Amino acid sequence: MEKIVVSFDEKYAPEIKHIRINVFTNEQQIDPNMEFDGKDHDAVHVLIICSGKYVGTGRLLKDGHIGRLAVLKEFRGKGFGTEIVKSLIKEAERNNLKRVYLGAQKHAVKFYKKLGFSEYGETFTEVNIEHVQMEKII
Repeated sequence: MEKIVVSFDEKYAPEIKHIRINVFTNEQQIDPNMEFDGKDHDAVHVLIICSGKYVGTGRLLKDGHIGRLAVLKEFRGKGFGTEIVKSLIKEAERNNLKRVYLGAQKHAVKFYKKLGFSEYGETFTEVNIEHVQMEKII
């Protein structure tokens, strides 16, 4: 497993899109116009490479918002999601941010709690999926 921090550029955008389309559009039926919100070029992205294949990604916006965490189905349960989040937190620290936050899908709350995130605010629905706001002070 290899982890790289990248930009959403000609080299990596197709790989990031491939993972997110598979997870969010194909599996979760999220409209691609909602998924690709125009913020990718201003974000820092992490990609996971396993056996020469790009299998997971996530992004960090300048304000500390972590999002678009996705791991291809056949590669889940191997710790790649954890590695992506840890790398994004490291990037936030490198940029002197004091807090990272995200909107977690309800089924993923335990995952983020294990990484030190706490829930705040009310449950909300986005793209027909229940979410909860979570944050971690760093």
